[in-house]
Amino acid sequence: MLQQRLGNYRVINASISGETTSGGLARIGQVLKIHQPAIVIVELGANDGLRGLPLDEMRSNLAAIIEQSRRSNAQVLLLGMRLPPNYGPSYTQKFHETYVDLSKRYRVPFVPFLLEGIATDFSLMQGDGLHPAASAQSRVLDNVWKYLQGMLRK
Repeated sequence: MLQQRLGNYRVINASISGETTSGGLARIGQVLKIHQPAIVIVELGANDGLRGLPLDEMRSNLAAIIEQSRRSNAQVLLLGMRLPPNYGPSYTQKFHETYVDLSKRYRVPFVPFLLEGIATDFSLMQGDGLHPAASAQSRVLDNVWKYLQGMLRK
């Protein structure tokens, strides 16, 4: 859907379902070398949070991904996620703050919550309550587009 909206731009989907930030960090160097992207959209961390992994490790991995992307002259768009409340208020708040802090530290555009307007509408979510349904994909794209569109002009 993003490729269709972009038209002449080429979209490379280098994601792996279920990947953590450590997996993304292990692969980013090769992906940057092969594809030499102008923009890198980073949507990682949800699986770290769902597994209860240390947030300092997640932060460090995301920071390294941003730094490597920038060294390859790519702009970075950071997509934030939120966790279900059953992970406890302290962990879920610190999880969200990780994205906010990284966006400020690196001054990168930041989508505060990829599933804004989707996650609380059960008709737009799969049965697991964590993943958006196919019917929600255009809304996910709209959430990203608000921030990505300005980056394309640069």
